[in-house]
This record gives sequence, structure tokens and C-alpha cells, in this order.
Amino acid sequence: MMMLYLWLGFMYGLMMCSLTWKCVNCSEFEHSQPLPLQDWNNNVTYKAAAFAYAYARRTPPLMVGLTLVNAAASKGAVCLDGSLPGYHIHRGYGSGANSWLVQLEGGGWCNSIRKCVFSKKTRHGSSHYMEKHIPFEGILSNKNEENPDFYNWNRVKVRYCDGGSFSGDSQNEAAQLYFRGQRIWSVVMEDLMSKGMRYANQALLSGCSAGGLAAIIHCDEFRHLFPRTARVKCLSDAGLFLDVPDISGWRTLRYMFAGVVMLQKNYMCNLLQGMQKNLPQGCTKRFNPIMCFFPQRSIASVRTPLFLVNTAYDTWQIQVSLAPASADHHGYWNGCRKNYARCTGSQISFLQGFRNQMLYAVRGFSRLKKNGFFINSCFAHCQTERQDTWFSPGSPHIKSKGIAESVGNWYFDRAVSMAIDCPYPCDNTCHHLVFK
Repeated sequence: MMMLYLWLGFMYGLMMCSLTWKCVNCSEFEHSQPLPLQDWNNNVTYKAAAFAYAYARRTPPLMVGLTLVNAAASKGAVCLDGSLPGYHIHRGYGSGANSWLVQLEGGGWCNSIRKCVFSKKTRHGSSHYMEKHIPFEGILSNKNEENPDFYNWNRVKVRYCDGGSFSGDSQNEAAQLYFRGQRIWSVVMEDLMSKGMRYANQALLSGCSAGGLAAIIHCDEFRHLFPRTARVKCLSDAGLFLDVPDISGWRTLRYMFAGVVMLQKNYMCNLLQGMQKNLPQGCTKRFNPIMCFFPQRSIASVRTPLFLVNTAYDTWQIQVSLAPASADHHGYWNGCRKNYARCTGSQISFLQGFRNQMLYAVRGFSRLKKNGFFINSCFAHCQTERQDTWFSPGSPHIKSKGIAESVGNWYFDRAVSMAIDCPYPCDNTCHHLVFK
């Protein structure tokens, strides 16, 4: 019967090549005023497989409730608006009973008082606006056929509400803003340790986008929570933000990150103590904290094994960092920003240069055998959280390996996992993002 469903789905997909697939997790674009997602690429093979998968998968994803950390307030570990932080947890069982996967939510940054005040009224600044239940899919799925290596682990999604990748420790009394990301990180880890994580023999810290950056920043801290005998590693998805010039020659992302770091300093001491002390010290000894907010300068100094999942043409970086509207006064990049298929030859050439800079950024990182990476040539952002890109029929591959298998091979030391895709447009397994 299952084969019949798959065959029917495949045939239907071939006939319905204009089928639209919509994004269900685009929160990472909120602070940059994104374009709404319209469709995936016109890859008929992918759409047929995706339809077959959706048709065969009739059970809905696991919905997991929100847990607020009641002890957080007394420690000042609060969201931007002063509300309690929270997380979603689903318990492991069997062989995964003492294994823990902790995923840090993404959602951009607020780099000005105005933007942070706005964030206070969203789920990325207040637990009052957070969903009470969220689906656990992709790397958080509880189904063996969707998440073969981690499905029966204790799986946790930590909600993001501090605007600074879980790394600030200050406040702005005039605007009633609390930049307490580091305290949120600490109090959530304490709470999880009290709920059994202290007994873990295996642990993986992951995150996507701003959460992927946070996973890099806190990777070694996470390792120190466990005994040396435990297998502890970290995974950053779409967190390799590059300090590179945009199409006008201006460094837009550096300016944005400068706002985040400077906004979250400790005004009482007039020193950069709010965030600087929480960034990787191996980096801050050599660079100022703004530079160290870019992971390209810190990944090689992370002592804990680290895996990077990133696209060489990250759509968030294209829209917000490489070709933002502020740098495109004549609208030359409007079409390319929305749809990779509308990029001109010169625009693709510019994006190939960005890919080259990403490969250069991981050069030193790749010399350390403990590390791993999966850098594919897709126009996408965050691939471990979505089921279609993490592990499903037609999911993105580099050669014969998909993302879930590559991460699993690296985590369990089954094989060296350092995969770099050929340049666009050679990869026909991509799930490209296209915007209206």
C-alpha cells in the first residue's frame, strides 16, 4: 500500500509541476522585513518526491508544549520585555534516554532601540507572544523514518527572546529593555541539568540562523557542562555569517552587528562588558567584539567538535547583507533577490565570489579532523529544522549523502564528513527559496 501511495504521488507530481510549496518557518527574516515566500524551485523531480512524501506521511508532526523557567526572574534571566524565558522539551526513551539534543531558536537580531522595542511585542522578545505548542520536525522529529539518529533522544527547543544570540548581559532602563541572553542561556541549561541532562552520555547543541551563531558562541560552554567521558558536539545551521562587502562596497552586516554589540554593552561601567565577555575569548584577544560576532573569526578556535550546515548562497545573507535594498538604489537586484532564476550573469558571478569567500572562511576550520561541514550550492536558509531538507525523499544531497546522514556520520564518528558542493547551477537536489 505504501508503494502505491508513493507511485501515485510521483505521477501526480509529474502532472502538477506548478505545485506550490510554502515555507512554514521563516521567522529568521522578521527583523529584516523579508519578502513572503511563494514557491520552491521548479524541480519536477523534487516536487513529485515531496508530494509523495506528504501524501504518504498522513500523521501530523509532534506538537510540544512550552515550559517557562519560573526561577529565571530572580536571576534576571528575562526576555527583552522582562517576561520569563522558555523552552519545549520532549523526553527520550530506550537507547536515547540519556542522550540530549538542545536546539537554539533563531530569529534575527535587534540592533537599535526602536527595533528592540518593536521586538518586545513579538515572540522574539517576549514569552507572552510565543506559541504555546510548536511542531517538532527535522532534527527534532520523534519518528525514526524522519530522524534516524536522534528521534528517541531528549530533544529541546530553546526559545529566542533576547535579540542578541543568547550572548548579552545588560539593560536599557529608559526603554525598559533587558538584554539578558547570557543569563537566559545559563538558567535554561541549569533547568535542563536538573531535569536529567546532567546524566547525559551524549549531547548535541544545535541552532539555526541567529541560533546557529549562538551554538558557535556557546559551544565550549556546553561542553563544560558534561564529564569528559560524554560525547559532546555542536551543530550550526545557517550560522556562518560573513563579514564581506555588499554590492555597493559597504559592509552592511558589520554595521548591523556593530549595533547589536554596542547596544548590549554595560552602560554602568561604560565598557563592552555586556557581550564582549561572553564571546569566544580566543577571538576577543585578537579582535574587537564586533569582529568576533562574525563566526568566521572564531570557528577555528572552538575546541569542541563543530559541524557547519550552510548554503553557499544563503538567502538571508543575499537579501540582508549582500544585496540589501539600501545598497540597491536603482533596484537592479530586485529580481535576483527574490528569485535566483532571475539573476543575470554578472549577479551570479558576484554570488560565486561570496561562495569563494565562504570556502576560504572554513579553510582553517577544515584542517581540524574533529570538525565537519555540509556546504551545498542552494538558495536557502536553515535546512536542519525542515523535514523536506533534513531527511525525506528528494532532500538535498552532496554526491550520495544528505544532510541528516552527513551530520550523523560526523557525530557518531562513522566517517569523515566534510562535503562541499559544486558551484551553482550543478546541484539538482536543492530546495531553493523563491519569494514574491
